[in-house]
Amino acid sequence: MDYLQKAYCMNQSMRIYAAITTDMVRHAQEIFNMWPSSIDAFGRLLTISSIMSATYKSGETLNIFVKGDGPIGKMTVEAKDCKLRGYVSNPGVFLQNNDGSINIRKAVGYGEIEIIKDLHMRDVFSSSSEIIEGDIANDFTYYFAKSEQIPSSVGLGVSFDTNTNKVISAGGFLIQVMPGCKIEYIEKLENKLRSLKPTTEMIKEGYTPIDIINEITDGDYELLETKEIKYECNCSKDKFKKGLKSIGKIELEKILNEDKKAEITCNFCNKKYIFTEDDLKEIIFEL
Repeated sequence: MDYLQKAYCMNQSMRIYAAITTDMVRHAQEIFNMWPSSIDAFGRLLTISSIMSATYKSGETLNIFVKGDGPIGKMTVEAKDCKLRGYVSNPGVFLQNNDGSINIRKAVGYGEIEIIKDLHMRDVFSSSSEIIEGDIANDFTYYFAKSEQIPSSVGLGVSFDTNTNKVISAGGFLIQVMPGCKIEYIEKLENKLRSLKPTTEMIKEGYTPIDIINEITDGDYELLETKEIKYECNCSKDKFKKGLKSIGKIELEKILNEDKKAEITCNFCNKKYIFTEDDLKEIIFEL
């Protein structure tokens, strides 16, 4: 089971979230048949999106877009109550560095992060920042500082079986500095982060969320809550039926006459829905 844990640290002047997201990232790799660079980048995005979801109230929804100019193209995640779904424009990207490691920076490229928040108010809120590195972690560290004015540190990682290129672990952390935090605490954190093991290494070694929190805080933390994380799509044939109705009677009659059926694939979970000749006739009749 994937889950995250939230704690206070540094005399309650910082919040820290840590998550293990292995099952979710593996699931995404399987349903979209994603190649290493694509799932490395998307897995990191899923992880930070799940953590961000935990920072909002129940029922509030985040739509997160990473729009880079690299071969992966646009990455999209919808997050609500630590339940996530998403997709990548191009799941078939595998680029390597000179040492053979997976290159996600080149795969993502440069561009923009955009986040739209539905907080159950009259208007939705949106914010954005530049993609500065393409590694996702530093890009979101920059996003929090620039767009939300919250000094933060993000660590993300995905590790692979080198023989099969399948995901074997995924996870990450988010640290946020609260107003009034003493400079000595910030300096202490900065020194700790400089000597911290890479996130990918920690999760590959089997660190749990509380292990990551303990490693970062040297045991000086106050655990607040634990939340389960899931990859969950809420698509249904009924929802796609409504979508077919929206294209209008004339277009549906054209599909009926030419193809005798309609096949729709959900972008978020790759599930296929078949609307038979009788289904189409029923929708046209209802219109």
